[in-house]
Amino acid sequence: MAKTLRLGDTLVASGVITEEQLQKALNEQKRTGMKLGEVLIQSKLITESKLIETLATQLKLQIYSLSRYRPMPEALRMISQNVAKRLNVVPLAVENDNTLLVAMADPLDVLAQDELRMITGMDLRIGIVAPAELESNLERLYNIQESLVGASLEFMDDSDSDLGLMQAMGTSSPDDAPVIQLANNIIEQAVRENCSDIHIEPFEKSSRVRYRVDGQLFNALDFQRTLHPALISRLKIMSGMDISEKRKPQDGRILIKILGRRVDLRVSSLPTVYGEKIVIRILDQEKAMVGLKKLGLADDDKQKIDYICEAPNGIVLVTGPTGSGKSTTLYSILEQINKPEVNIITVEDPVEYTMHGIGQVQVNERAGLTFDATMRSILRQDPDKIMVGEIRDEPTAQLAIRAALTGHLVLSTLHTNDAPSASIRLIDMGIAPFLVASSLLASIAQRLVRNLCPSCKEEYVIPDPVCATLGLPQGTLGFKPVGCNECRGLGYRGRSAIFEIMLLNESLRELIVNGASSDVLRREAIRLGMKTLREAGVEKIAAGITSVEDVLTITYS
Repeated sequence: MAKTLRLGDTLVASGVITEEQLQKALNEQKRTGMKLGEVLIQSKLITESKLIETLATQLKLQIYSLSRYRPMPEALRMISQNVAKRLNVVPLAVENDNTLLVAMADPLDVLAQDELRMITGMDLRIGIVAPAELESNLERLYNIQESLVGASLEFMDDSDSDLGLMQAMGTSSPDDAPVIQLANNIIEQAVRENCSDIHIEPFEKSSRVRYRVDGQLFNALDFQRTLHPALISRLKIMSGMDISEKRKPQDGRILIKILGRRVDLRVSSLPTVYGEKIVIRILDQEKAMVGLKKLGLADDDKQKIDYICEAPNGIVLVTGPTGSGKSTTLYSILEQINKPEVNIITVEDPVEYTMHGIGQVQVNERAGLTFDATMRSILRQDPDKIMVGEIRDEPTAQLAIRAALTGHLVLSTLHTNDAPSASIRLIDMGIAPFLVASSLLASIAQRLVRNLCPSCKEEYVIPDPVCATLGLPQGTLGFKPVGCNECRGLGYRGRSAIFEIMLLNESLRELIVNGASSDVLRREAIRLGMKTLREAGVEKIAAGITSVEDVLTITYS
């Protein structure tokens, strides 16, 4: 049997509690029969997260988040749900064929460890999990595994038969079609974790599910490839796709109400060498309607956006790569200017979020309802403000210019790296420079940085070479990610935007007319007071909101 370690001694040795506090807690433990950790937490001598972090540090163990870390199916099969619940453990992974990674609510419980060794016949590698998180996630993790096993058994013989799949998924009870449970579990968990995308992809011997959270992809689930066709067919039926068509990409949509929220799922299928891959974009109505106040705008940026919102006419372009929050910014501006006396019409592909009081038009190219055709119709609808989801080609750009020059405020997006490049992109599309100069009101480049977890971020002195790169004085203090139970061990929670806002004036308009490059426009805009993306990121570093690494990764000097 392993040497017994005592929780109280560990906490006293680490300075978290005093010997006197320990004795009082031990007396209370004898009186109530509660566990020592529970007594300490109930007495407010320590928080659960602090208890977990202290044990992890003292015992040199890793903290695992069950909301973030997905157990391997073969690991869950090693220990039954009843045993896992009784011992307050969850098996996470099988390593090197003879070692089982186990997360324990009490890593000092050597009796539980000995029992696990006897049950599995394997060596153990111990990790820590918060008791509350273990209790709230254990049943769900085993239920997902059970639905996988049931589905793979039911559909193994019919995995290549569309008829068999259709009959199985046509059952009225989820108990009759475990693949329905699996599809629902995957979607529900993604919404719970605030994912932006779900990836379901086949490989030679298995398939996997990945979630994108705060811009980062992580593995959520691995399952037998024999189940993959059934799951894909289920999702294609839900999204209105043709399940018999496996050779061409398809797009579909699922509208659901889950966890009390209205969620729009945009589904895309793509044929790969091992079968169809599905990617689901999650459009959460609540997450989009954040408003300008919650965008994380600095005071000077907020003043510029307010100026844009009050402008009667002109084009405002929001630029950045896919997934940089452009749509959220546009919808936040629309929310600001949405008033009974203002007629706002949008043309989008697709309409990502619905807004009360705004006429939103969905592009339908099959029906001839293209961006430019819709724009022509919109101009006959007496609009005050127009939002175009994206300026993709010259006809749409020409109509946007025309609308701006005839007294309308036009909002749209472009894919450029910075704010000054927006005007160059319009010229490259074939718009005359003088038209760009006379119609463009502002261009806004943006990126999303991850927010440091306020519960565990750690202050440190930024190295001198990094300070030099960022234009900071030597010895500047910053914060770095650590990882705790609150942030699921990542060190980050949520994201916020940084902005580069270029308001056009006469000198910039003159440069555009004269064919100036984006570099020349950039230098002039900076001279006039434009804050660059890098500078906006440095402000977030100084405020302790994000890390040096994140800013250096997504910006350039």
